[in-house]
Amino acid sequence: MAPSFLSVVSLFAAYIRHCFKAAGLASRTLSVDAQTTMHFWAPIHQSAHKPSVVLIHGFGLEAIWQWRRQVQILAPLFNVYVPDLLFFGGSTTNSSERSEVFQAACVGKLLDLLDLERFHVVGTSYGGMVAYNLAQMLGKERVQKVVIASSGVNMTKTDNADLLQRAQFDHIHQLLLPATPQHLRKLLSLTVHRPPKILPNFLLGDFLDKLYAENRKEKMELLKGLTIGRDSTSNISPLEQEVLIIWGEEDGIFPVQLARELKRVISEKARLELIKEASHVPQIEKAGEFNNILLNFLKG
Repeated sequence: MAPSFLSVVSLFAAYIRHCFKAAGLASRTLSVDAQTTMHFWAPIHQSAHKPSVVLIHGFGLEAIWQWRRQVQILAPLFNVYVPDLLFFGGSTTNSSERSEVFQAACVGKLLDLLDLERFHVVGTSYGGMVAYNLAQMLGKERVQKVVIASSGVNMTKTDNADLLQRAQFDHIHQLLLPATPQHLRKLLSLTVHRPPKILPNFLLGDFLDKLYAENRKEKMELLKGLTIGRDSTSNISPLEQEVLIIWGEEDGIFPVQLARELKRVISEKARLELIKEASHVPQIEKAGEFNNILLNFLKG
């Protein structure tokens, strides 16, 4: 493991934290109950004249790595809150619960402590599943608009099997919790439309050491604890809120057909936006286009 001052990942993480601070956000930690502590980023100065938006990250990396390009554009217009889900970025629990429903309940408790009476929620991938459950729990009186990005909220057992076949792995943790440079290359091939052609093993090893080694046991339990994708049919209930679905057309994790199916079942008012030449992380690959779509929806 490279020392932090020699680590490309550590240096870039410091830059990302600087970006969050430059956007007016501060790193905070709160105990949401006797068992659970959550780390999050929140406005240093909350404005009563701005609406609030909560950004919920996907699996694999902590929040700062997934929302840098969004906080910088949202912060002038919204009070932006960015929690780290349990076992990511300093959030932890002694509870044995591991489902995405439990994650949503913990985020809800955090927002209660922060006195957020009304807000929009944006979730990507695994975070989209958490955002969906949060919107179901709190209803449209508190959650105003819902954005689900690249998230198979409606995935089935067959979709899970198809993903493993595309990845050519036996177990989902081999893909989503890579332990070797080869596994990380496979993950990148499915999540990025045009992954870098030259990725030396020392750099991939740095990513694995700094971003995937911590809380591996608990993160595997999170994957096993998912309630979505267990059954042969999707059983999601429609949302009452306005819903925006954003998806990369080349998504290798959740194929775009899932997005079209999700639009039909999640809300009569759901809007689907597909981003060309983007895969599973359009908020990173095509940040400008993603941000324009997001802002038009939240401000509309």
